Amino acid sequence: MSGKSGKRYTAEFKKDAVELVLSTGRTPTEVARELGVSAEGLRAWVKQAKTDRGPGPCWGADQR
Repeated sequence: MSGKSGKRYTAEFKKDAVELVLSTGRTPTEVARELGVSAEGLRAWVKQAKTDRGPGPCWGADQR
């Protein structure tokens, strides 16, 4: 048997999980444990969210 066997999460759930990491300063591992999701998956969601948002107010400030 091959293939991925994992849960599917709604976009809203992922967004809320990412916000918990970004707004509280807690690690993805801590938040993942609390929510009952994979830490690796949550790290990927956070990375994707940062990519989607683009440079923040402090990121790339020297590149103007």
